[in-house]
Amino acid sequence: MNVTSSAPAQNGPAGNGKHRNGHGLFAVDAREHDTKRMAHLRLLWEHRKWLARIAVWAAIASTIGVILIPSRYKSTAQLMPPDGQQGLGMALMSALASKGGSALSGLASDLLGTKTSGELFVGVLKSRTVADELITKYRLQEVYRDRKIEDARDDLADHTDIAVDRKSGIIRITVTDHSPARAQEMAQSYVTELDRLVALVSTSAARRERIFLEGRLGEVKPELDADARRFSEFASKNTAIDIPAQSKAMVEAAALLQGQLIAAKSELSGLQQIYTHENFRVRALSARVKELQAQLQKLGGDSSNMGTDDLYPPIRKLPLLGVTYADLFRQTKIQETVYELLTQQYEMAKVQEAKEIPTVKVLDSPVVPTKKSFPPRFLLGCCGTVLGVVGAAGWLVVRKRWDDRDPEDPARMLAGEVGATARARMRRLRPAAVRIASRFSGRKTKSEGEVEMT
Repeated sequence: MNVTSSAPAQNGPAGNGKHRNGHGLFAVDAREHDTKRMAHLRLLWEHRKWLARIAVWAAIASTIGVILIPSRYKSTAQLMPPDGQQGLGMALMSALASKGGSALSGLASDLLGTKTSGELFVGVLKSRTVADELITKYRLQEVYRDRKIEDARDDLADHTDIAVDRKSGIIRITVTDHSPARAQEMAQSYVTELDRLVALVSTSAARRERIFLEGRLGEVKPELDADARRFSEFASKNTAIDIPAQSKAMVEAAALLQGQLIAAKSELSGLQQIYTHENFRVRALSARVKELQAQLQKLGGDSSNMGTDDLYPPIRKLPLLGVTYADLFRQTKIQETVYELLTQQYEMAKVQEAKEIPTVKVLDSPVVPTKKSFPPRFLLGCCGTVLGVVGAAGWLVVRKRWDDRDPEDPARMLAGEVGATARARMRRLRPAAVRIASRFSGRKTKSEGEVEMT
């Protein structure tokens, strides 16, 4: 009983002793930490005037530095989402967007592999064609001081932010530049180039139809002109204005002359039975009969002589002219009909193409910015001042720790050897640097003397 009762009595004091020793170690560490912190604060307080001078010089240097940083300006243009987004995929995405929000709509777009016209516009704006056009127009290689156009493209991409809002579909084009006027002009050029390229590279069915019709019109127009020229030359050479109408008119005229001739002959026969050939009425009527016969002969023509230079072609020649006239007239009318139909289809294709091409509608036109976007000079000046003071305080603490080290400390001895070696190397290189500088100055003086002599 005595042994079992004495064991807890011996273990209890020993455990309490260990607990007290642990708390004692923590207390010693806390006191050492407080002592070091107070020593650092005292060190900073002792050098407060020096730190104040550092703060002033850091503020001055930061102010000069932020003043030397060139200002940047941002000009932004916003475009409305394009129309014409149809199809099953677009309908599905619209339904998902109404139920699950823009995130679910974007997931459906990625799964379906469909892209909206807004994303298509963003791709066009970020294309190499648009970048090269702006680089050439505004001489951005000189502005960005790039020797190669690839570097200029990268710099232009860094100075341009093009994004589309998934929820509203609005496209935002932001251009950053040191010149506010150039930033506005470049943002406007992005809009102009987008409108031009969308119309240029459109792959719609109406565009393909319009291009085909343009080619057909280019082929039919020369053929129509050639047929019309041949028809006009034939009609002018043979005085064939309208063969059917001319045939009808000439047959009617011939019938009328034939009737008049028969009547004149009958009257002449009656007069010859009463009067002699020397009678005035008989001679006059005979002359009329001869004239009617001559007119009828002229109107009828001679089948053996087709080269007569009459005002109108004779009746005997009309059937021969009618065949050629009909062929040329028919060919000309066919070409005219084809040309008219193609012209109508071409105009309809142009209207349809204008409907199918996504139009660029500007919501906010870019304006010349009046407020700089970068740098925030006051904030940078304050940060520079604080960094200068913090750096000076850190240097004081490091220097104090270095001075408190034992001169026989291996790290301090190594640092001393490295510093001595570096100083020795510098002393060794100083004469060579002086000689190089003297040679350079001598050559420069000699070249200036030669220039003065010339």
